[in-house]
Amino acid sequence: MGIVEAKDLVFEYIKRDEEGNAEGVIRALDGVNLSIKKGSIIAILGGNGSGKSTFAKHINAILYPGEGNILVDGKDTRKPENLWNIRQEAGMVFQNPDNQIIGNVVEEDVGFGPENMGVPTKEIWERVNEALKAVGMYSYRKHSPNKLSGGQKQRVAIAGVMAMHPKCIIMDEPTAMLDPKGRREVIRQMRALNDVERITVILITHYMEETIYADQIFVMDKGKIAMQGSPKEIFSRVDELRKLRLDVPQCTILAHELNQAGFGLPRGILTREEFIQEMVKYSGGRFYRGGLENVDDSRDPHSFTSPGHMTGDLKESLILDHVSYTYEKGTSGEIRALNDISLQIGKGEFIGLIGHTGSGKSTLVQHLNGLLKPVSGHVYFKGEDITAKKYDRRILRSKVGLVFQYPEHQLFEETVFKDVCFGPKNTGKSDKEAELAAFEALRAVQLPEEYYYSSPFELSGGQKRRAAIAGVLAMKPEILVLDEPTAGLDPRGRDEILDLISDLHKKQGITIILVSHSMEDVANYVSRILVMDKGRIIMDGDTRHVFMRFKELEEIGLSAPLVTYLMRDLRDRGFDIDPYVTTIDAAKKEILRLFDN
Repeated sequence: MGIVEAKDLVFEYIKRDEEGNAEGVIRALDGVNLSIKKGSIIAILGGNGSGKSTFAKHINAILYPGEGNILVDGKDTRKPENLWNIRQEAGMVFQNPDNQIIGNVVEEDVGFGPENMGVPTKEIWERVNEALKAVGMYSYRKHSPNKLSGGQKQRVAIAGVMAMHPKCIIMDEPTAMLDPKGRREVIRQMRALNDVERITVILITHYMEETIYADQIFVMDKGKIAMQGSPKEIFSRVDELRKLRLDVPQCTILAHELNQAGFGLPRGILTREEFIQEMVKYSGGRFYRGGLENVDDSRDPHSFTSPGHMTGDLKESLILDHVSYTYEKGTSGEIRALNDISLQIGKGEFIGLIGHTGSGKSTLVQHLNGLLKPVSGHVYFKGEDITAKKYDRRILRSKVGLVFQYPEHQLFEETVFKDVCFGPKNTGKSDKEAELAAFEALRAVQLPEEYYYSSPFELSGGQKRRAAIAGVLAMKPEILVLDEPTAGLDPRGRDEILDLISDLHKKQGITIILVSHSMEDVANYVSRILVMDKGRIIMDGDTRHVFMRFKELEEIGLSAPLVTYLMRDLRDRGFDIDPYVTTIDAAKKEILRLFDN
């Protein structure tokens, strides 16, 4: 018997209207049958609304079956006498860390679970320190969780579960808010727990690269198991996965695209090493020249704008002039979040803002519309100092719109339509003007009309983001700042939101600032990248030239897109190609160009 056994599992939600009356039933799980072997790593994939999180909540008895049953280590989750043991043995890391962090100090929060299990005090502290070191948060052990970034909170939540030493860990999008280094550390620790302590790991994720080391993958759709098999078996079925709103690793998709163009590479290539081996084999040595000299123009002095250098029309720009910001200044918890930043954002730009977790990205963007005021320095919008006492920040916030990491933090009205009307009304628009602006904004984000008068809290993750963006667009902003707008979305939902943002940039000329931990998303959409580290802007340049400096990016917890490493690897193996390509389309064209010559 496996550690988790589900048989004919059914679960239904009751859909209710605004008054709380039942409107109908949503079948979230529809006859799920699966067995998870003890000591294995399992990945569960599926689009938003496919039933993944609902199934995960059945494993540690947060939810109970409507029909069928689920056993955890042989214990039926529906029997009250089993709950204590089940919740000890099956720890869960939620998608949003705020849902499970309760302590006032990081180390106390991590120790909460072991303490409630009756673990001796000395061992509790050993477990706390071990878990915090494993997720790279030991130096923050005395900090308040409320002062941490979203990614740092997620690491603390993971440490809290790890400290309980469960037999099984269920991770529901645990790396959605982490930088590339943080994601690698979490996945490395996940594998170590599995290898050394034989803990069963159930990973729910939209990052396909995280699943290639799984023993088995289950793909869910509409509450059912649609596919199951090894990573190679699953990712060989690219077209089927796309129909299910899913993606495949970049190595896999590049090989698939090349095969569509007539190559004969094996299906289901999963790793960089495998891709390079197969390309060398396929080329038959035609392009191998014993390795070409590495190209290293990453230090090109013309690639970057020097900090503080201002160009163009300053009266049409948003400018930070030697801005610094400190949290809890003068206390023991003092944190220097921004350190002497000078920056110009020109009209109509599409900018990517990247940096490791805690680098200061979210603090920076909150200065752009006056939510935070600099401790020193000034912020200018269209030539006016927004830090001046007489400056009306309401005008600024109608021109510089901010969409937060978690859209539910800025959705609060009874209906989506009322929520979108709220901003225009607060800037002095009449009811009619606000309603017209709301209709226009909702159409711009392509939210179906059937949701206009629904509660925003009944929407899916992607729909909430559309509603949140519409609420900002209704105020006719000139600059739109999006802080991790695609976190937790399935690949199709991610692409839809990013395509929507790109469309707004092209058609309406809105300046876009995209904060993201996905190097692939940044490479696909932006033209200029700002890189933050320790509260400073350390790089500022076009996409290609920033990712040329991948070694420096790696030193601060970031990376280049995976396809850039693939092209670099091919170059090192003697293929005469551009090693600084940043997108799949560009890589495909570059390889085809080489083979056509």
